[in-house]
Amino acid sequence: MPVMAFYASALLLSLALPLLAAAQSTLTKPAASERIGIVNFANSCAPSQQASFNRAVALLHDFTYQEAQSQFERIAQADPACAMAHWGIAMTQFHQIWNRPDEKATTLGWSELEKAESPAAKTDREREYIAALRNFYRPGNQEYLARVDAYSLAMDQLFSHYPNDVDAGAFYALSLLADEPPSDTSLAHEQQALLVLNRLSAKYPEHPGVAHYTIHACDNPALALKGLNAARRYGEIAPDTAHSAHMPSHIFARLGMWQEDIHSNLNAVAAGQRALENHQSSGFDQLHSYDFLLYAYLQSGQDTPARQILQNSSSLLTHMESMPEMGGGMDMSVMLPMYRSKLPIFYNLEMRNWNAAAALQPAPDTPPIIATLIYWARIIADGHLHQSQAAQADLARYDALIREVKQSKDAFMLDSTGSKIEEDEVAAWTALAEGNNDKALSTMRKAADLQDKVGQSEVDIPAREMLADMLLDLHRPQEALAEYDTALKMSPNRFNALYNAGSAAEMIGDKEKATKYYSALLKNTDNGAHSERVEFARVKTFLSSTQAMLR
Repeated sequence: MPVMAFYASALLLSLALPLLAAAQSTLTKPAASERIGIVNFANSCAPSQQASFNRAVALLHDFTYQEAQSQFERIAQADPACAMAHWGIAMTQFHQIWNRPDEKATTLGWSELEKAESPAAKTDREREYIAALRNFYRPGNQEYLARVDAYSLAMDQLFSHYPNDVDAGAFYALSLLADEPPSDTSLAHEQQALLVLNRLSAKYPEHPGVAHYTIHACDNPALALKGLNAARRYGEIAPDTAHSAHMPSHIFARLGMWQEDIHSNLNAVAAGQRALENHQSSGFDQLHSYDFLLYAYLQSGQDTPARQILQNSSSLLTHMESMPEMGGGMDMSVMLPMYRSKLPIFYNLEMRNWNAAAALQPAPDTPPIIATLIYWARIIADGHLHQSQAAQADLARYDALIREVKQSKDAFMLDSTGSKIEEDEVAAWTALAEGNNDKALSTMRKAADLQDKVGQSEVDIPAREMLADMLLDLHRPQEALAEYDTALKMSPNRFNALYNAGSAAEMIGDKEKATKYYSALLKNTDNGAHSERVEFARVKTFLSSTQAMLR
C-alpha cells in the first residue's frame, strides 16, 4: 500500500503544480456526474432553478463556500423573486467552525438578508430559515458567541417545527458545534450534535451535511471511532469537492490510519485542482490537504513524498502570492504565512532535526498569531538541545508576540484550549532547557491532562508524548513508557511515539513491549522501505536478535 501511495502522490501532485486556474477565463459548468452528496431542499423558487438550488445547498454542506456563493448568485440573477437565494449567499459568509466573518462578510450577509425580505419568501419554513440567520447578522454590539447562540436556538426551533427537514437538522447540528465556547472541554456540544445527526443518518445516508458534521463532531480522541463510518461514507458520496474529499482524513488521522489519510488527501488535491481549473475553488484547499499529507507521510515513514510536499507547497504558495485571487476570499495575509511556517516546522520537528527547528525564522511580515507557532517550535528544539539561553530568548519573544495578539483582532483565539496548552508547552520546554526538571514535568503534565480531554490538533505533537520525551531525556524510561502507552492510545501509530516507546521498553528490559512497539513501527512504515532514518537500523537489529534468542 505505501508504494502505491507514493506513485499515486507523484502523479497527482505533478498535476497540481501547473495551477491552471489562471489560464481559463470562463466558468466551466459542473459535470453532470458531479458527486457532492444528495440534497433535496424544498423551496419556492422557480422550477428551473431547483437543481441549481440543491447543488448550492450541497456545496454549503461541503464547505465549498466560494462556489456555493457563485451558484446562489446565479440563481438570484435568474429568479429575482427567489428570496432563499439571498439566504444562501448570506450563509456562504458564515464559516461556522472555520473562522469569524470580518466586517466585509458581515455587511454582505446582512445586506443579502435584507434582500431576502423584499420580496419575502413564500413559505413559513423559508421565512423561518431567513429569520434564524438574521439573529446572527443583525447589526448591534452583541458578542460573537451570543449571536451564534441566538442563531442556534432559532435553528433548534426550526428543526422542531420541521422534524423531517434533514437540512434543518444538519444545519442545527453544525450550529451546536459553532456555539461551543473556546475553552469548553466537556464535549457536550459534540454529543448533542451527534444525537441529531445519528437520527438523520439512517434515513438520509447520502446527505453531505449529515456525514460532514458527524466527522466534525467526532474530531477528538473520545469520539473518533464513532465517526469512522461517516468518514468512509462521506468519501464515497461527495468526492468531487476538495474539502469533502479531505474531511474523512480528520478521522483517519485521529485513528492513525495513515494510508487512508493519504488516499483521502490525494483525492482532495486532485479535486482541488479540477475546481481551480473551473474557477470553483481556491488554493487554500490544496494547502490544507498538503498539511495533512506531510504529516501522514512522516508518520508512515514515507520521507521522499514528504519532502516533495514541502517543495510543492512552496511552489503553490509562491504562485498564490503572485495571484491573490487564488485565495478565494480567504484572508491571504494570514493563510499564506501560516502554511509557509507550518509545514517546515512539522517536517523538522517530526524528523527530530532540532538544530533546523531552532533556526526557523518568521518572515518580516508574518502576523503575530502565526509567528508564535515558529517560536513554539524553536522552544521545543531548545529544550531538546538543552540550550538555556536560546530558550529564554525565544520564550521572551513568544511572550511579546502573545501580548501583540491580545491587542489584535485575533485576541479571541487566546481563549481557546489549544492556546492554553501551547503556552504550557513552551513554559515546560524552557524549564527543561534551564535544568528545572520538576517544573518542566509538572507543567507539561498539566498541558497533557488538558489536551487529553479534547485531543490534539490532527497535525500536532501530543503533549502527552512530549511529557514522555522529557522523561526519556531525563533517563526515567519506566515513567516514560507509561506516558507513551497513554499517548499512543490517544494518538495511535505516531512514528516517534512508537519508536521511543520501544526504546523505553528496551532500556528497562521489557523485551515483550519493545517487540510490540518496534513491530508496530515496521508494520506502519512498510518495514522502513521508504526511509533512511537511523531508527530503523536499531529496530531491525533488536528484533533480529530477539527472534534469534527465541529460536
